[in-house]
Formats: sequence, structure tokens, C-alpha cells
Amino acid sequence: MGHRRKAREVAMQVLYQIDVSQVDTEEAIVLFWKNFEVPESAAEFASVLIRGTRDHLDEIDDHIKDCSEHWSLERMARVDKNILRMAVYELLYCKDIPPKATLNEAIDLGKEFGSENSGSFINGILDAIYSKLRIDINETEVADTE
Repeated sequence: MGHRRKAREVAMQVLYQIDVSQVDTEEAIVLFWKNFEVPESAAEFASVLIRGTRDHLDEIDDHIKDCSEHWSLERMARVDKNILRMAVYELLYCKDIPPKATLNEAIDLGKEFGSENSGSFINGILDAIYSKLRIDINETEVADTE
């Protein structure tokens, strides 16, 4: 397993812990490192994902709400919601990661850790968010050239 895949698993677990227990981000990270052994390369990327997702949570949740017809954040399974949050953070802020890799990894995490329908649920919402982000970027580029 690659270090980024392991980092995403760790980040999802810590984000889930924060969501369930309402513990502080830094406290959750320290607690995870104390109880689980994580390779340093994975720990670094996981920390970026965790802190970045939490730092931009309102913006990320707005993107998810905009593209999740008939599903409020409160109705979403916590595993699915936190995978979505982490993936949206990657799409918005990790420009060195190909969007297709982000989408594929999120779908795989949903299939592995979520319910029977998590993979397709995550795929549908992320596809809508990615399409909307591409449209927004193209409109901005056109406006800048005019």
C-alpha cells in the first residue's frame, strides 16, 4: 500500500473521530499517533489532510451541500461524509494530486470502510463537485482573458 493511500485511511479515521467525539483537531492527531503506528511519510500527508479539511470545513461542507440533492450532511453516514470532506479538500487545495486519483481513492475508501452503497454515493457527489469546479475554473479563465 502506498504512503498516500495509508495517509488517506488514517486521515479518514481521525476525521471520523473528530466528527463523533467533537475532540480538538490537534488532540485527535496526537491521540491517534500515540495509539497507532503510522509510517512517517504517511503521517505527514495525513496531517496535511486532517488539518486542511478541518481548517476549510465550512467551505468544503458548502460544496458538498450544493451537490448532494436530497441529502443533508446530517443524514449522511459519518464515514461517507468524512471521505467526501477529505476528497473535496484535495480537489480544492492539493493541486499536485490529479483529480482522478483523488476521486478513485475516495471511492475505494468508501467501498472498503463504508456501506454497500458508499462507493456509488461518494462517486456521484464527487463527480458533481468536480464538474462544478471545472466549470467555475473555466468561467474564471474566460473572464480573465476578456
